[in-house]
Amino acid sequence: MFLIKYVLSAKIMKHRINDIIVAKNSGFCFGVNRACESLTKAVESDIKDTDIYTLGHLIHNEIFNKRMSDLGVRTIEGDDIDPLFKDQPDRKTKIFIRAHGVTKDLYSKLENLSNTYDSFSHVDCTCPYVKKIQEIAQRSSGENNCFILIGMESHPEVVSILSYFEGEKYVFSSPEKLRDAVASGIIPFESKRIVMASQTTMNKQQWDECSSYARSVFPDPLIHNTVCSVTETRQAEAASLAERCDFMIVIGGKNSSNSKKLYKICKDNCPKTVFVEDASELGKQIPIIHGNVGIVAGASTPGDIIREVFKTMSEIKTNSENFDELLESSFKTLNTGDIVVGIVTSVTKAEIQLDLGAKVTGFIKAEQVSDDPSANLEDLFKIGDEVEAFVIRVSDVDGVATLSKKRVDADRNRLRIVAAKDSGEVLTGKVINTVKGGVIINTDGVSVFVPASQTGVSKDTDLSTLVGETVSYKVIEIKDGGKRAVGSIKVVKREEAKAKREAFWAEIEVGKQYTGVVKNLTSYGAFVDLGGVDGMVHNTELSWKHIKSPAEVVSVGDVITVFVKEFDAEKKRISLGYKTEEENPWYIFTNNYNEGDVVSCEIVNIVEFGAFARIIDGVDGLIRISQIANKRIEKISDHLSVGQVVNAKIKEINTEKQNVSLSIRDLLTEEAEAAEEAEAPVETTEE
Repeated sequence: MFLIKYVLSAKIMKHRINDIIVAKNSGFCFGVNRACESLTKAVESDIKDTDIYTLGHLIHNEIFNKRMSDLGVRTIEGDDIDPLFKDQPDRKTKIFIRAHGVTKDLYSKLENLSNTYDSFSHVDCTCPYVKKIQEIAQRSSGENNCFILIGMESHPEVVSILSYFEGEKYVFSSPEKLRDAVASGIIPFESKRIVMASQTTMNKQQWDECSSYARSVFPDPLIHNTVCSVTETRQAEAASLAERCDFMIVIGGKNSSNSKKLYKICKDNCPKTVFVEDASELGKQIPIIHGNVGIVAGASTPGDIIREVFKTMSEIKTNSENFDELLESSFKTLNTGDIVVGIVTSVTKAEIQLDLGAKVTGFIKAEQVSDDPSANLEDLFKIGDEVEAFVIRVSDVDGVATLSKKRVDADRNRLRIVAAKDSGEVLTGKVINTVKGGVIINTDGVSVFVPASQTGVSKDTDLSTLVGETVSYKVIEIKDGGKRAVGSIKVVKREEAKAKREAFWAEIEVGKQYTGVVKNLTSYGAFVDLGGVDGMVHNTELSWKHIKSPAEVVSVGDVITVFVKEFDAEKKRISLGYKTEEENPWYIFTNNYNEGDVVSCEIVNIVEFGAFARIIDGVDGLIRISQIANKRIEKISDHLSVGQVVNAKIKEINTEKQNVSLSIRDLLTEEAEAAEEAEAPVETTEE
């Protein structure tokens, strides 16, 4: 992966090539690079004493595959690996699984063979992004789901992914085919939940169309954006580069899906686009070039092939130049509005000086470098650095060009924001101002308007409270040819809330504790926000005491700890508990009192057969009429009254019925016996 930018301006007889630009994201992606490195190392170390095979071609690049074949690597076509062991079962054998992956059954077979034969081993070179989709398919399996994969049905990656889903499944290669299938009624979305993913190398625009359509027709679909992020970036860069170039070269294997998509993207944006496997195929395909040349390469293209193509184009460019043109370019003329690249020759805190290879010297003031007043130019630049800048003003008399780096950065960042509209990338920025109907967010020097309805705050909230906050948002509309962008904070909040809810329901279990905020009170209980999902604590679960209203225990806004008593994931209902066993009055009582203990208690109620006395809050004991005095009494009220505090003895604790029997009479009897014993005469003996 490399970027080479070479600028010349000249009049030539045939070609007039200004720039040769190689896309940064060209050549091997992470997954392909890992697979190729693994196979190459094995060839270097094991090929002499081990038979090395690949299941199908390791990657979609015939040049690389032929190199491996010439070194002794053999390819197994299809899934039949049994013949390898029939003739020479003891011969050391190593099989490499291609980057596109293999079917679930074949993978299991390879693992069984590895465990059975000491001489056999396999190396899984499946791309991690493909692995992720296989896991999604396997996790979603079941008769309640229907799996839809957007991709090419015969592609080995698609075949491998589909094998991991057990149930009804479909493959569609375009938004049109998906719409036709829905219109024909073959997809059972009314009885099954739709789970949708895509082939990693799917065209991002087509995937976005499919996912948007799916959300509009399927009830609550589970959509996974599995277009490889590297593929997204590569396609976006290819489109951007093709728009700026007059001739595009796409390098890749003729059977490479991602390379074919790159070719189509480039061809749509630059009619003069060719598709080659290596430099030898350029030949007569090169037209007369006046302008810029762009080079992009598929994920399975080796770096040396890219370099050879660049070298070929550089030689064509060099051969078309002459001394006069080179001399003229060394004294090029600058104009206001030009984008130039200069070399830093001097740095101070106030400005940097650039050699522009022209008749004038470039200067960039500190305020044209960054909006950050604390930025120190001496920390940001050093002599010899390359700096790209916008020409604000040129004075041939003074030999000075006034430049702006900030302007170039803003233009580049504006392109990123425009691209974010299609990619769905979540951006961050600082709210810098309120305007009529919304707020302004600044992201890397670019202003994005967010309407009030998309800020995610309620209508009666003062938007000025957002000023100064760093927020996440998505670009939902591009206006005036990319000059104005409209964003939405609300969309990101909604997506985050949805993801949070899905994670919550995936992890919930009975007994699990949560810290939540009391959201609302009703006559029968309190609703608690557990983080985007509400649960209800019934009055009986709020307190061990009988309460008439939840307001006796909690208030709106209280932060409380609750636990799940039961839940219904389908109906999205959760019953919560708040009171704990440790707070149970009976638990407290039985851990602190025993039969025979004397307690101080308050009379709380008098009934015909006795009086109830409160021992602790929540636990009352019964003093039967026969246990109030040490003699027969007619009226309890003659001896006890509500509110009176008395001492009583615990006669019995009935754990099963959770009731307590108390006795005052026992204490009176004991006191009387003690008094009689104290008054009894002392016996003496006479000698």
